Amino acid sequence: MRDDHRPLAVFDLDGTLADTGRRQYHLEGARRDWNAFFAAAVDDPPLPEGVRLVLDSADECEIGYLTGRPERCRRGTLAWLAEHGLPEGKLYMRRNDDRRPARHTKLDVLKRLGREREVRMLVDDDELVCDAAERAGFAVVRADWGAVSPALMDAQEGQGRT
Repeated sequence: MRDDHRPLAVFDLDGTLADTGRRQYHLEGARRDWNAFFAAAVDDPPLPEGVRLVLDSADECEIGYLTGRPERCRRGTLAWLAEHGLPEGKLYMRRNDDRRPARHTKLDVLKRLGREREVRMLVDDDELVCDAAERAGFAVVRADWGAVSPALMDAQEGQGRT
């Protein structure tokens, strides 16, 4: 991984680079199986639009990955990124015990990064995360190429789980 002073392009994973559709059923209904939901992430197919954008961005920017996945998913997430040929980059994950909404956890990381260097853009599928980032002055690309899941939206905002 190059450690240089290029601007940083920050990419979300679930719904932006990874298609979570085949594991959504773990979040439906009254009893949600979070362990199974996160364990199945290693089998997510990549979303071509997101992959294309991250590869194109790597020409001018250093890449960072910002996910609401808990820290305990780090090894599998790094393996998934490598398996799908995505550029190396720092992976920012939620603490295992952090249940704040994604718009708060991700914005905290973005603000910290923005104090250290130029953040060229955030690419994310969560409308509330995008809105918060734009209000804070960050350039945002809304990843509208994945399927919107009410269960995942609730997990991100209401339950602070991803």
